[in-house]
Amino acid sequence: MLQCRFIPKITALVQRRKLNHFVSIPAADKFRDECGVFGIYGHAEAARLTYLGLYALQHRGQESCGIVSSDGSELRSERAMGLVSDVFDAARLNRLPGASAIGHVRYSTAGEVSIREAQPFLVNSKHGQIAVCHNGNLPFATEERKRLEDAGAIFSSTSDTEVIMHGIARSQAADLRAAIPEVLGETEGAFSMLFLTADALIAVRDPRGFRPLALGQLGEAWVVASETCAFDLIDASYVRDVEPGEMIVIDRRGLRSSFPLPARPHSMCIFEHVYFARPDSLIYGRSVNESRHKMGKRLAIEHPADADLVVPVPDSGVAAAIGYAAQSGISYRQGLVRNHYVGRTFIEPQQSIRSFGVRIKLNPVRHLIAGRRVVLIDDSIVRGTTSKKIVRMVREAGAREVHLRISCPPTVSPCFYGVDTPNKADLIAAQMSVAEICDFIEADSLGYLSLAGMLEASGIDPAASCVACWTGRYPTRITREAESQYAREHEPVPSD
Repeated sequence: MLQCRFIPKITALVQRRKLNHFVSIPAADKFRDECGVFGIYGHAEAARLTYLGLYALQHRGQESCGIVSSDGSELRSERAMGLVSDVFDAARLNRLPGASAIGHVRYSTAGEVSIREAQPFLVNSKHGQIAVCHNGNLPFATEERKRLEDAGAIFSSTSDTEVIMHGIARSQAADLRAAIPEVLGETEGAFSMLFLTADALIAVRDPRGFRPLALGQLGEAWVVASETCAFDLIDASYVRDVEPGEMIVIDRRGLRSSFPLPARPHSMCIFEHVYFARPDSLIYGRSVNESRHKMGKRLAIEHPADADLVVPVPDSGVAAAIGYAAQSGISYRQGLVRNHYVGRTFIEPQQSIRSFGVRIKLNPVRHLIAGRRVVLIDDSIVRGTTSKKIVRMVREAGAREVHLRISCPPTVSPCFYGVDTPNKADLIAAQMSVAEICDFIEADSLGYLSLAGMLEASGIDPAASCVACWTGRYPTRITREAESQYAREHEPVPSD
């Protein structure tokens, strides 16, 4: 546990560390959930079940969504910008007949934000119609894209997924099932991909297993999804994970599994258990809720606090806060209420309202907080701006003390494997010590869960985990071109 000193001239420190933009960035101070994929084969209501599956995965991406279905002879596509519930209605779903379908919800980690980038992509090739959707990121796609453009290739989007489709279209393999592993076997990066043809659904996961992908069954139909919560909504049963490096082909002959990709050490993303996945999901075969609960208990052991209340920052801090309260014996109360009906845009009042961006989403329960010493539990600190506003909000609600506890280690490096994180220069933990962060956010104390504690709580083998965002040690080579592109796509929002 770190006690803060409240440096009076913290602004000067921020300016000295070139972090001026921390104070005024209006964007959400959270990591963005990558993308979500869903596929089903062998059900008469494939498109409608895909719609429901995407609805359950909406937390993984809110920019755009799409579904492609197959009736056995032709693929049909519906894509649009916006949320699943806004994009798909009965008329749109009626235009998607057939017993197989794949769907995608997107938050961009590579490429632009436009309808051109919405997935699944649908193309015609020498292998027939092919649709694909992708959760992950391919750092080497920039180099390959340039090589293909120099050779005369034409791209309709900026997505790294389209680079893979070009490779498959150019492959000399006899059929699609041979072309997919041929192209992906030469690709280094994160990919959980679904391919749909007129007569088959193909699921493939990269050999390191960066991003999750689960296999389920609904009667005689097979289902694949980024998270098992999508199975629950449609009454499908979880069978197992698609293994790292595995390719599953589902067609009228049934399900066939193979491992055609070169073996690599596993590097499963632990942030899925910390923040991204829904707590009711199984990720890598383990309960997300249980992991977060254990993270909270371990956090209470590593960073105890003399306090009256444990209060989560909803919603991602809830399970860890319950664990912290159980271990510490401090009363758990929901002292912050989240507005779940905040849209993508809102009209900000002309007269300045302090902490408006945070208050539109969170509001303190003053009669619970006033006069009490509060332990705030959150999953992470990114830039620090939102944490500072929440701490200030709780203090203004009458808290005597505010102690912030974070259920993962300090985040010091960006992710190149399908998570939208700021540049290293924008990550507060990469620029400040824990003591300086504590002073900046104006808390009475600050404690991060240790790397060892987080890994133990997740139950995932440390040797099979990707922890690059906390250590700066990447499991794959990252190209200079990828780093430069990442920096361009994640430029800080200019100060007003």
